[in-house]
Amino acid sequence: MSSFTNRRAAGQALARLVLHYRDEPDLQVLGLPRGGVPVAFEVAKALGAPLDVLLVRKLGYPGHPELAMGAIASGNIMILNPSITAIGGIRQPEIDAVIRHERAELQRRELAYRGQAAPLALAGAHVLLVDDGLATGATMEAAIRAVRKQGAAHIGAAVPVGSTEAAARINALADELTALIVSDDFGSVGQFYDDFGQTVDSEVCELLAKAAGR
Repeated sequence: MSSFTNRRAAGQALARLVLHYRDEPDLQVLGLPRGGVPVAFEVAKALGAPLDVLLVRKLGYPGHPELAMGAIASGNIMILNPSITAIGGIRQPEIDAVIRHERAELQRRELAYRGQAAPLALAGAHVLLVDDGLATGATMEAAIRAVRKQGAAHIGAAVPVGSTEAAARINALADELTALIVSDDFGSVGQFYDDFGQTVDSEVCELLAKAAGR
């Protein structure tokens, strides 16, 4: 049985657990596109905080793209999971091809979502990173490392749901992890949603525009 109607509903529920961030004058809520943005929109709205995106791309295992062998993020951040890349004798040229493809997509989305906007100014800021769930935690780890590199004073991660393993991984990296559900019985993030349809670029852009105009 699912736990959330859709990502917006999950964001509304998650927002109630992070209300203590509302008192931070330099708070920045960053959604991880694409699926994390509808969740982050509701969190930012509840906190009265600005919303932006931090571009992160999962590096899918060749032939099995749903399996994350790592992730990349804005700021030339890349992480790889050796336990995954060692599976099946994957060769370096195959890994490099995935990285090139995902870097190109990251750049495309950066332009689509942020246009010519100035780079995120996160030095000294309290940052709350929001996604729709943690499966392996690879994308959130890349996001945390990217924000840490930019000098954020505090990094929180907030998700509606996560696997036990991924939650432990992120809890060790972030200053604070907030999750509504942490489950040992975890098949995929989508199993916890009634509607887990793909979030499209136009929805991301619409939500960012709405947040900017509040």
